[in-house]
Amino acid sequence: MAFQLNRVPLLSRSVVDRAEEIRADAQALKEGWAAAKLLRVNRRGQVRFEDGALVLDAAIELAQEPSPAAVFLGVEEGIHLWAVRDPELTGSLTDLRAMASGVDDFTAGLLSCAAALLNWHDKASFNGADGSLTVSSKGGWSRVTESGYEEFPRIDPAVICLIHDGCDRVLLARQHSWPQSLFSLLAGFVEAGESLERCVEREMLEEVGLDVRDIHYLGSQPWPFPRSLMLGFSAVADPEQPLVFSDGEIAEAHWFTRAEVREALAAGDWSAKTEDTRLLLPGSISIARTIVESWAESD
Repeated sequence: MAFQLNRVPLLSRSVVDRAEEIRADAQALKEGWAAAKLLRVNRRGQVRFEDGALVLDAAIELAQEPSPAAVFLGVEEGIHLWAVRDPELTGSLTDLRAMASGVDDFTAGLLSCAAALLNWHDKASFNGADGSLTVSSKGGWSRVTESGYEEFPRIDPAVICLIHDGCDRVLLARQHSWPQSLFSLLAGFVEAGESLERCVEREMLEEVGLDVRDIHYLGSQPWPFPRSLMLGFSAVADPEQPLVFSDGEIAEAHWFTRAEVREALAAGDWSAKTEDTRLLLPGSISIARTIVESWAESD
């Protein structure tokens, strides 16, 4: 039984105009800086959030012209939007995960982009080939060495897969570090020279020992923690095949019925735990939640 996503995942609904056509236009960036807005992000990914909205400062308060420490996020109603890392940030702070239940598409898109870019810059000060120093370029969308070698933001592709039995049961798993009763889908990074479908097959076999078939692509979502792109799939497996946790990542996995999943979805997310809770599911920020909801509503 194949199914499709019943909605676009939260972090994939960005409405921010990235305005990539002006990233390399230093003059345009400089002219836009005077009226630009600046998002400050601390090293924990937290931002100031007051009265239900992001707090954006005037970019001119940071510097008189575009700062090499800032990254250009795009344009909103003619106003340039930038972000900068601010370790000293104070005030009413929150992060994307904490605000997910009520975050709008603009805020989600802005924070996702800012987190991904700033996380990359934090670890890209030196060229990976020869160790030479790199500096920010094109509004933070690349880094260049003195010799002119250019590097671009790195993205790590990962698959996430809902395994079901083709009927009324789904396999959900818990990692060792997760709270008791919190279960989600299985996921793993794509290896060099590997297709997405082969990655799904390999990861499911490595993590729970199941041979999967009927692999279907569902959709994708950026996951800037720190720089992943999650590619969602579904696949069918035999619930009679023994589960084997060979790679050490999974503490336990169980087959749950559609009724059990629907009950858990109605209860909320991991924060809804009670003493007798058997199943808790991820929050709305995760593509895992969207996939599970779509499967639960697909009959």
